Amino acid sequence: MYSCCMLRVFSLLALFLAVNPVLSAIPSKSFEQLSREADAARQAERLNDAITLYRAGVQLRPGWGEGWWALGTLLYDQDRFPEAENAFRRFVAVTPAPGSADAFLGLCEYETQEYDRALRHFRLWARNGWTGTAQLIDVSVFHFALLLTHEGRFVEALYLLSTEASKVGNTPAISEAMGLASLRMRSLPEDYPPERRELVWLAGQAAFYAAELQHDLARADEYATRMESRYNETADVHYFRGTLFTFENKSNEAEREFREELRVSPTHVPAMLGVVNIALDGNRLTEAASLAKRATEIEPNNPEAHHLWGRVLMATGKFQESAQELRRAKQLAPDGAMIRSHLAMVYSRLGRTQEAKAEADAFLTLKAKQGVLAPPEEKTRHDVKRSGEAK
Repeated sequence: MYSCCMLRVFSLLALFLAVNPVLSAIPSKSFEQLSREADAARQAERLNDAITLYRAGVQLRPGWGEGWWALGTLLYDQDRFPEAENAFRRFVAVTPAPGSADAFLGLCEYETQEYDRALRHFRLWARNGWTGTAQLIDVSVFHFALLLTHEGRFVEALYLLSTEASKVGNTPAISEAMGLASLRMRSLPEDYPPERRELVWLAGQAAFYAAELQHDLARADEYATRMESRYNETADVHYFRGTLFTFENKSNEAEREFREELRVSPTHVPAMLGVVNIALDGNRLTEAASLAKRATEIEPNNPEAHHLWGRVLMATGKFQESAQELRRAKQLAPDGAMIRSHLAMVYSRLGRTQEAKAEADAFLTLKAKQGVLAPPEEKTRHDVKRSGEAK
């Protein structure tokens, strides 16, 4: 009985090797032969053979970075994301400068719904210079933005999506992604309610036309007006409209929309901070103080709430309290350039010269950074102010 079973096993193995000549020849090949044949198979687009050969090559030589990279990209192109993810992890482990492997890892982890890990890899990729082919960069930036929206980093997501929109145009995917971020919906395109699709589309169209490179504010207003008329009582609609008016340097209209948002959503901290910014500019310090303090109470870990509360305290001459709030903002957002700038001002008022200089130097360093690592909301405020000065 045992002999009969073993004979059947060996017969099946012989048949399998007969129809897989690449695999049957592998055990007798050297690493050099495998690597040459793997490269040749890939160039000839015999992709399954190439995958088999690269697998054999990395088994013989686990430190073969080129083999892990080739294996990962081949598996990724075949949508075999868990296997590709493992190959890229091995590539990173044996390569001093993994380059765009972190982007591939982020894309694989997005597909396997490991969203936190994907976001970490996209951030690491961004810190290391956004490397890769133009196609990889576009796909990675788009998915990075989707995950930033999912995490609640809406301004950063819109900053990246606006960059992509300038390249690919007004596609349904870009519009949907911009709509989700504009409405502060912590959702991915595949998982939000179908009944909200029109709302998301209208917001996405308004955001697309308001983006800096499109800058068709008349079209943006057209879609925003349609959105507001149909969804007047929906949370975040008035806040988004207020941000559009901010881009247009229409402070009165923006404040009206932020206050409408607070009517619909009384604890809406971003709308509160929108009013605080306008009140600060108008030197309405009592009103600004009330809203800024309340914002920190509702969201004690919101760096911008502490930042604005610190600014209000500085404007009212309460420098010690201001420094305390700004230090808290700095702790929550160490890359916030404007936080460091205002902290430098407060330290200067307090006569703390060395600390003022250190914060001023940090401000200059952070302002020189590009991309997500320099908070896009600060760039946005700078761009809005600059466009207003140009008019």
